[in-house]
Amino acid sequence: MATKRKKQGAYMISAVAEMYEIHPQTLRLYEREGLLLPSRSDGNTRLYTDEDLERLEFILNLARDLGVNIAGIAIVLQMRERMEEMNRQMQGFVDYVRTEMLSRMQQQQPSAGLVPIPRAVLVPQKSSTAKSTAASSKSLPPKGAILDVKSRTEAKISAKRSKTRAVPEKVCSKVQ
Repeated sequence: MATKRKKQGAYMISAVAEMYEIHPQTLRLYEREGLLLPSRSDGNTRLYTDEDLERLEFILNLARDLGVNIAGIAIVLQMRERMEEMNRQMQGFVDYVRTEMLSRMQQQQPSAGLVPIPRAVLVPQKSSTAKSTAASSKSLPPKGAILDVKSRTEAKISAKRSKTRAVPEKVCSKVQ
């Protein structure tokens, strides 16, 4: 809908009704239902501000273009106000978290990082049967070796692979 209003000032009911091609009684109805709340002059004349006119445009869009009745318009306006309030609260929370994180980051030592670095792990050698020691000695590092997490994981995977590959070969030789 094209806006037919000035940028500043307050408008009387007759001017607003003419701008938006609606009857003044419609504006009075919207006020009675609580959809519009124009200010009043000293002589008790309704004065519509630019914000009132924006709200009226939204109301007319719902009524004319979408076919929403007055009760539906009231619900939509309430939901819109709630959403704006929640948005303000959420923005306040985001601002709080941002300032809290910045203050905590400034309090930390400069050398401390956000991503943990994997530390070296001492891998103890387990004593077990000769077969498992022989199989593990091929893929695992020597006793007491210091490994990082990635190397330790790779060593375990290769040990499991060597054990699973040895079993099918023995089974095939017995069958032949």
